[in-house]
Amino acid sequence: MKFKLGLAAIVLALTPAMAVAMCGDRMKPVTASVCADGKIWDAKSASCVDPVTS
Repeated sequence: MKFKLGLAAIVLALTPAMAVAMCGDRMKPVTASVCADGKIWDAKSASCVDPVTS
């Protein structure tokens, strides 16, 4: 009985950590690889912008 209770406690304690580890890749910031054609990534504004030409 104590073994099952201890095992259940360990599993419940680790469940939030596993959820964060599995969903952590969804929290990555947007990068230049997702900018539309003709736009570039501006790190200062953290968005895709039109390139400045002179």
